Amino acid sequence: MPAHFIESVQTLDVRVPLPDGAGSDAVHSESEYAFAVTLLQSGNLCGTGLVLTMGAGNEIVCRAIELLAAPLVGSEIEALMADFGAVSRKLADHPQLRWLGPHKGVVHLALASITNACFDLWAKARGVPLWRLLLDLTPAEIVQLLDLSYLEDVLPQQSAVRIIEEELPSRSAREQILKLGYPGYDTSVGWFGYDDRKVKDLARRALDQGFRAFKLKVGSRDADRDVRRANMLRELVGAESLVMLDVNQQWTLPQAVRMCRALRSMSPYWIEEPTHPDDIHAHQALAAEIAPMRIALGEHVPNRVMFKNFMQAQAMHFVQADCTRLAGISEFLTVSLLARKFELPVVPHVGDMGQIHQHLVLFNHVAMGHDALFLEYIPHVRDRFVRPAVVEDGVYRTPQVPGCSCDMIGITPKQS
Repeated sequence: MPAHFIESVQTLDVRVPLPDGAGSDAVHSESEYAFAVTLLQSGNLCGTGLVLTMGAGNEIVCRAIELLAAPLVGSEIEALMADFGAVSRKLADHPQLRWLGPHKGVVHLALASITNACFDLWAKARGVPLWRLLLDLTPAEIVQLLDLSYLEDVLPQQSAVRIIEEELPSRSAREQILKLGYPGYDTSVGWFGYDDRKVKDLARRALDQGFRAFKLKVGSRDADRDVRRANMLRELVGAESLVMLDVNQQWTLPQAVRMCRALRSMSPYWIEEPTHPDDIHAHQALAAEIAPMRIALGEHVPNRVMFKNFMQAQAMHFVQADCTRLAGISEFLTVSLLARKFELPVVPHVGDMGQIHQHLVLFNHVAMGHDALFLEYIPHVRDRFVRPAVVEDGVYRTPQVPGCSCDMIGITPKQS
């Protein structure tokens, strides 16, 4: 295998306006997605990394990428990835930029974009899709990709290796999913800014396309609107379908208790981000109060340490890790191992529009033994990707092209 050295690091600030109402929730009313893109050039290969923002400030993430990724120039990709856990910790612990986090915010987003570009370049250098690259690694090699610092009390290195080793004998039975594809659920039917008619029309269309799980945005100042729309969607899709409700952090704990009681009769599969994402105690109290209703969160849980604390507190039931909100693919895998330790399912939030996560959920299922529940599907920026995720009959089809599936149309490194 020829050596591939990182010759340059470039960033691009990509903005994607959305149709009216698309992407809206109880707090985000501006219809624009943005990607802070990292490009790692190595000969005729280019590793592409993505993180999602809501537009304004995307340029700040790009500048942080430039500062943090500069030491990677000259690195050989195989050598870099052989001990990427140590590499990622060193990048995260920059003696000056760490002050701007630590391990959260702009710096963490920049680390995610850099990390995802490294994995993309690595998979392209090996000529395989990301899921295949990860499945071909030994348990010890997987764990070497991870920064397990601050997790030693619940997930020491030996324990992390053992979790993957214990799944090896039964792995072949789960590999069938590579042929069948991974189930999806449709978020795009229930954006906050859509009127009732549009929600109904889109839900009917999604049913016709094979989806049997749907998300509705709630968190309105008008509680009656939320209850009415939730019952409307439940009636339309039927009792056999799953309906998830996403609050986007808008309720206080007392409001959350009241609203969950009011919504109980329509049987939500989960209540997502019901209150402030840093308030572990409120989630813990809510989980006990509304049982057997269940809580999903992770979109705004910034790092593995916070996830550990939520899991220890029994304050979450579905782990919505996102490799474009955590510090990239490696921290996503770390959180997935934590979730396996605590026997919690991983259902990612897809800030990458499902492009990278379609690889990661396959690995989670086959190698870690996670249940194959479903993966969020948001189609609005499909036309921006060179090879967009293929979803047919409500199922993600397994990608076959080398890399992480995150190359974007018209996005190439500038020649120096």
